[in-house]
Amino acid sequence: MRSKSQSPINVKLILIGVFLVFLLFWVLRSTYSPSPEQQTQSLDHSSVVSKSSSEDQETDEDHQSSSPSSSSSSAVACPSNTCNKISPSLANAVVHYATSNVTPQQTLREISVSLRVLEKKSPCNFLVFGLGHDSLMWTALNHGGRTVFLEEDKSWIEQIQSQLPNLESYHVIYDTRITQADELMEIGMSNEDCKKVTDPRFSKCQLALKGLPQQVLEIDWDLIMVDAPTGWHDGAPGRMSAIYTAGLIARNKLDGETDVFVHDVDRIVEDQFSKAFLCESYLVEQEGRIRHFNIPSHRSRLGRPFCP
Repeated sequence: MRSKSQSPINVKLILIGVFLVFLLFWVLRSTYSPSPEQQTQSLDHSSVVSKSSSEDQETDEDHQSSSPSSSSSSAVACPSNTCNKISPSLANAVVHYATSNVTPQQTLREISVSLRVLEKKSPCNFLVFGLGHDSLMWTALNHGGRTVFLEEDKSWIEQIQSQLPNLESYHVIYDTRITQADELMEIGMSNEDCKKVTDPRFSKCQLALKGLPQQVLEIDWDLIMVDAPTGWHDGAPGRMSAIYTAGLIARNKLDGETDVFVHDVDRIVEDQFSKAFLCESYLVEQEGRIRHFNIPSHRSRLGRPFCP
């Protein structure tokens, strides 16, 4: 999550552009207040015409009768004149990235993979392994939902919270090391306990994170991003347990599907463990160093194999 290399000017301009496009979309959606029949459609020319018709309905009854959405559009009120105001989280994010010298380590194309899913699912429950320079961005893009961050470095949590106190983050302890990756892979593939879908706290698989906060395990997550813990040197904890546990949480969801993203799949651990425990059959796409999986609930359909 923390940036290892920076190209602040280009990346910052790109991010600001993303936020301005998102802001423009949000303002247009709020301004035109589409009817229930139109809410699943994009704002096209016909909806603009319908809006214009509703404004002229008092002077032209024929227009009113030809625009079925006009009555519902005109009935929508904006309490305290807030419909055209951007959300505080989005405003804070725009200001933060416009005035900061640090930027997220994911590229625009990598961020866009998760953004496309967030555009469909937000507001939703979004769990992120890692707390870093992109955390405010994810919170803003999931405005109205719950975005939670899990971080290995307690001092880093305190530093980020002093700057961005509204982010919800929890400290997580990892007891693994990169040098154990081969051993843990063998355990995960051969131990039948690692193929059982259960609450991570009660799993007998050595890969399961058993110290996750209760607040995390009691929620059905719609999106999970694995971009931590540290995994680029031998003494680092690596993402073996984070990837396995993300898959376990997704399968243990009461119903529906969970989109799981793994960053840095150009590295051996992220590549091998995501394919093995999030399953290549659940792979949706890969863009650069990010991989997107869509994992169905195994509780809603008992008897599913761990991997199809």
